[in-house]
Amino acid sequence: MTYEEMHAIVMEFPGATEGTSYGRPSFKVGDKFFTRLRGEDGSLVLMDVSFDEREMLMEAEPATFHFTAHYKDYPCVLARMKSLHPGSFRNFLERRWRKIAPRAAVKAFDAAKA
Repeated sequence: MTYEEMHAIVMEFPGATEGTSYGRPSFKVGDKFFTRLRGEDGSLVLMDVSFDEREMLMEAEPATFHFTAHYKDYPCVLARMKSLHPGSFRNFLERRWRKIAPRAAVKAFDAAKA
């Protein structure tokens, strides 16, 4: 996935805003963390991924999914943007967005999809 593809997918979600974190692109919904691009390795931080799911993802696609010591105690996984499938990225983001977005925004999003 390219940076442009990643950016377009993130901004599809209502309320997504762009900023910076550690000098790299970072995204929020309201005042809540959505995702960010790590400068160290070109990976995206994907939240709300259980520890079991993280282990399964790393085992199934070790070239894409990983984590560092900093993230070991958080329910998240890091995904190398270059090898992450855009559809998978969208699915991870939708899960996170549904958790942090205002209920009215989720309801409107679902109505628009129907």
